[in-house]
Amino acid sequence: QVQLVESGGGLVQAGGSLGLSCTASGSIFSINVMSWYRQAPGLQRDFVAAITSGGATNYVDSVKGRFTISRDNAKNTVYLQMNSLKPEDTAVYYCNAVVRTGRGTTPRNHEGQGTQVTVSS
Repeated sequence: QVQLVESGGGLVQAGGSLGLSCTASGSIFSINVMSWYRQAPGLQRDFVAAITSGGATNYVDSVKGRFTISRDNAKNTVYLQMNSLKPEDTAVYYCNAVVRTGRGTTPRNHEGQGTQVTVSS
């Protein structure tokens, strides 16, 4: 069993900053990609950013230069630093991790419960 727990959401004014974190726990042998997705009311869940265990990163164009994803492999934790926030960044942010629970097992996606980020104009 693998659990992901996000924290750090909240309410911020446009132009402000917030930091999110997500820690994976449970039966973890290794974690490959850790990523963040977000879902605004009435819209589909969209990719925001991802980071591999080696530190390679990828971002959706709308957050490039404003958001930074990082991770601490020893703590099984991924972070998302969000700067210059805009009202359109308002959404529930979900952490995702691709986890192996043992040597030779199939990697599986696991997702957290989400954390609300609200940016006021």
